[in-house]
Amino acid sequence: MRTVPTTLTLLSLAFLNSFARGEISVRTDFEGASAKVVSIGHAPRTVRITPGGDPARGWPCWWYLRIDGLAKGDTLTLEVVPLDAPLVGPGKNRGKPLAAGWCQPARAAVSHDGKKWQQTEPGRAREGVMSYKVQAHGESLWLAWGPPFTPKDSAELVESLAKKCRGSEAFELCQSNGGRPCPALRLVSERPSERRPGVWIQARQHAWESGSSWVCRGAAEWLASDDRRAAALREKAEITIVPIMDIDSTATGNGGKECLPQDHNRDWTDRPHHAEVAAAQKHLRQWADEKRLALFVDLHNPGPGDMQPFFYCCPDSSLTEAGRTNLDRFLTLCRGEMNGPLALADKPRTSGPAYDPLWRQMSKNWVAAHAPPHAVAVTLESAWNTPDSTTDGYRRLGEQLGQAIAKFLREDVRK
Repeated sequence: MRTVPTTLTLLSLAFLNSFARGEISVRTDFEGASAKVVSIGHAPRTVRITPGGDPARGWPCWWYLRIDGLAKGDTLTLEVVPLDAPLVGPGKNRGKPLAAGWCQPARAAVSHDGKKWQQTEPGRAREGVMSYKVQAHGESLWLAWGPPFTPKDSAELVESLAKKCRGSEAFELCQSNGGRPCPALRLVSERPSERRPGVWIQARQHAWESGSSWVCRGAAEWLASDDRRAAALREKAEITIVPIMDIDSTATGNGGKECLPQDHNRDWTDRPHHAEVAAAQKHLRQWADEKRLALFVDLHNPGPGDMQPFFYCCPDSSLTEAGRTNLDRFLTLCRGEMNGPLALADKPRTSGPAYDPLWRQMSKNWVAAHAPPHAVAVTLESAWNTPDSTTDGYRRLGEQLGQAIAKFLREDVRK
C-alpha cells in the first residue's frame, strides 16, 4: 500500500531540505566591496541590500558583495534599495538622498568565481526595489553594480603590459592620501625621443564608475599590442595610462563623486587636495613646458539614461584655432572607429560655465588651459546601463579609442 504524503509532511520535508542546505551569508570584507544588508531570507533565498558607501566619501551608488552558503542550481534573488541618507557633498542635490536609478542598474554584474563577470537578466523594479534573479553554479556568488575593477587589477594590468611591451614600464604615479600606490603605465618604443608627443589616458576619478577602468584596460591592451598601428604609435609617441585615479575610494567601496573635502574631478587647481591629481599635473605640466602634450583623455561613466558613449569637450571659446581644428579631427576619427557595440554618439557635449560653476577645476579644462595651443583635452563618458555595458563591450570601446588615437597621431598635431 502506497502512502500519500500529506500537506504537513511536504512542508516538513521542504523545511528540512532548506535547513540541510544551510543558511546563506553575505561578505563585504574584501577590496572594493560595499553593501549594507537589510535582510536575508533562506526560503526562498533572498538578500536585500543597500549601497554601503559613506555619503561623505561620495555618492552611495556602488555595491559589491559575495553571497556564500548556496548550492549548485539554487536561485537567489538580490534586492537593491537606495540608501536613504542625504548627500553631504557640494553638488546641487546636497541634503537629499541620491536618486534610486544611480544604484539600480537595469542589469547587475554577476560572477561565479570572482574573476569573470557577466550581466544578469534584466532586473524587476517595483515599489522602489530592484530585484535580480540569478542561479548559483556553486556555493558562492559575486554580485556588483557593475563589473568591478580594483587597485589590485590595476597593478596586475600595468605590470603585465609592461613586461609584454619592450621599452615600456609600470611605475607608481604616487602614493594616495590613504597611503595606497597608484599604478600607472608608460608605453614607448625602445628608441625614445625627447621630442615625441605625449598622450595621457586616465580613468576612475569617480570610484563608482567602474566601466571607465574597463575601457581604459581595453585601450591599454591594444596600445601595448603587436598590432602594427599600435607599434607605429609607440615609435612616435609617449603614452601614459592610469587605470584608477581615485585609488582610496575604489579600494574601500565608496562612490567618490562629490566626496568631501574634494571631488577628484573638481580638484584640478594650483593646490590640489588629492595626491593623484597633483602627480598627474606635474607630469602634464612638464609635457606642456616641452610643447609635447598632444592628447589628454579622461574616462568616466555618465548618467543612467545615457545609452551611448559621448565626449565632453571644453568650451569653444577656450580653444585656439589650432586646438579647434585638432579637436574636430580627433572627434571625426573617433566616430569612424567607435562604431559598436557601444557606438559613439554623433554630437559631443560641452562642460563649461553652464555645466558647473567649478568647470575650470575639471581635469580636461585645466589641461586645456595649461597645454600648448595644439593640444586636445576631452572626457569620454561610456554608457553603463545597456546590454553591451559588459567587460567585453567596454574593452572593445577602449580598443577602438586606441585605434582612433593611432590615426590621430599619424600626423604631427603640433604644427
